[in-house]
Amino acid sequence: MKPTLMILAAGMASRYGGMKQIEVFGPDGETIMDYSIYDAIRAGFGKVVFVIREEFSEQFKAIFEPKLTGKIETAYVYQHLDSHLGDYVRHDSRTKPWGTAHAVLCSADKIAEPFAVINADDFYGRDAFEKAYDFLVRGCTAENYAIVGYQLTQTLSSHGTVNRGVCSVNEEGNLTGVVERLNISEKEGAIFAEDGFEPNQLSEQTIVSMNFWCFHPSVFQYSSKLFHDFLQERGAEDKSEFFIPLVADRFMNEGAGKVEVIPTTAIWFGVTYKADAPAVRAAIENLLSTGAYPSGLWK
Repeated sequence: MKPTLMILAAGMASRYGGMKQIEVFGPDGETIMDYSIYDAIRAGFGKVVFVIREEFSEQFKAIFEPKLTGKIETAYVYQHLDSHLGDYVRHDSRTKPWGTAHAVLCSADKIAEPFAVINADDFYGRDAFEKAYDFLVRGCTAENYAIVGYQLTQTLSSHGTVNRGVCSVNEEGNLTGVVERLNISEKEGAIFAEDGFEPNQLSEQTIVSMNFWCFHPSVFQYSSKLFHDFLQERGAEDKSEFFIPLVADRFMNEGAGKVEVIPTTAIWFGVTYKADAPAVRAAIENLLSTGAYPSGLWK
């Protein structure tokens, strides 16, 4: 059975100031997601599951279905605030989505095979998808998940600070923790995280998570239990979020299994801010000029 690609596209994009998930960056109307799906198809993935907000579903499907019909199986998941709450009663003041791990959990009835999870607004590169595919078909089990790790220097924005999950990796190449570092930027040739934590200067070789995970479907049952714990502890907080790294951390620390770190040579870029858009378009133009992608992906 071919692995599935899950794309998280239900975020608010508050820093960006618009619906960046469907903004055009390629010469033939391609979004960043198009390039991820193209890379996934040529790596061997058999299905793509979009996690989106229901109010944008018709617009979203109108964009992607004509492109993807006959090329890869598609499915759509709506990340509703009341999904998977069980007996928990949500406060009326809660309007923010519950976070990336909740988005994954919402896809439980659509996926029965090993799968990868990515963000809609990040460009991950062909090498990352090929390595993820290889892991999903050869090494993924209920006790063995993975994360694709990027060098920090490949993930910075020249238009503002970024937040990154800094990975700790042991001698066996397995993840031992992910620490969210805030307000990261490059100044005078060095990289600093202005968040009050140490070390405030980060190495150029630091491995970070760009939210490219590889999971066995057993993660759904595991996440469901953790989400109910999360609701009891932090559900009353209007802006609390149930993140994927929280699940991975508990998975490792409880001895449920390990998370391999898959290093990639791929170049990452994304659109955190509006000002990032021209640089993203230029990066895609460069990839097209080298023949890495055709000028019209779906022609």
